[in-house]
Amino acid sequence: MEARFHDGRTTASRPVKVWVEDEVLVFHADGEQRWPLETVRVEMVDDRVRVARAGDDPARLSIALSDWRDLTEHAVRHHRAVRRRELWLVGALATSAAVIAGVVFVGIPAASGPLARATPPDLERKIGRNLGGQVSLAFPACKGVAGQAALHGLGQRLGKTSGTPFDIRVRAVHAPMVNAFALPGGTIMVTDQLIALAADPAELSAVIAHEAAHVEKRHVMQAVWRSFGFGVLLDAVVGGGTGAGQQAVLLLGSSTNLRYGRASEAEADAAGQDLLTEQGLSSQGMAPFFQRLVNTSESKNAGAVKELISDHPDSQRRAAVSRARAKPGATAFTPTEWVAIKATCKDGYDPLKRVRSLF
Repeated sequence: MEARFHDGRTTASRPVKVWVEDEVLVFHADGEQRWPLETVRVEMVDDRVRVARAGDDPARLSIALSDWRDLTEHAVRHHRAVRRRELWLVGALATSAAVIAGVVFVGIPAASGPLARATPPDLERKIGRNLGGQVSLAFPACKGVAGQAALHGLGQRLGKTSGTPFDIRVRAVHAPMVNAFALPGGTIMVTDQLIALAADPAELSAVIAHEAAHVEKRHVMQAVWRSFGFGVLLDAVVGGGTGAGQQAVLLLGSSTNLRYGRASEAEADAAGQDLLTEQGLSSQGMAPFFQRLVNTSESKNAGAVKELISDHPDSQRRAAVSRARAKPGATAFTPTEWVAIKATCKDGYDPLKRVRSLF
């Protein structure tokens, strides 16, 4: 387009060619000039438009009204096209986020049961090995060989009774909480503080049987699907890369984030007691253990059991139900094994030294 340029310092003017690039008015006068359209001042003078830069710059352009309309119409069309693309991108991202959120927080939880049952055992074992390797960095195994062997032996017996495709491997670990939890593929970790809290073999075997039942019913894999979603699951399979799996492991290590619903907990209580009964073992330890958790959580030592209480809600009610269902039987561990189990984690472990070694 033709225009006339006035530098504002003299009365002279000269012709220039102007055009618009990405909503910027461009022309050559003492070098290339670029005036963003959103910053210029426009004034109508008869059938022409006077265009000046914002601020105190006296320079101005004089452009025929029809030419100015053509120039700005193109800019408006370009602006509208850019705006439409931006809105489309925002809408697409919002839709994608909603779909992903729906899949992760609604679809996967709803389908977690069928997904868990459909997960091949070999795949679950691989996930468990990867998660177990990470968790072991935070929760190292206790060094008492005899006690570990006794715990492992009970796990093997319960695994054979349950008919699960997984070997039940029970391991005592050092951890700053009272807890026991199962990993995908059959590993059960029992913390040193829980072993210390257990009053007798019946209580400890009840906790282990409860976790073995979670493995048998595929609750562990169901919790993985429900809590972590596709991204974390795939990261656990490949052993890292996206960072999501590592974050999940941190959550798992701090609070055993493989949480179950109330129905799953109740099912594991009943199935765990059944496993003990089928082995001819006493299932009478579950009720007193739950009751003591409630009593301890209400005392000055509440912090010692808050993790297990939070993972296993309604301990008071469950203690009553377990007591009504309990059956007598043999002791899960011999006196010698029980002494060894109680001493399993008394190996001089220094958690602060462990932390320093990691850095």
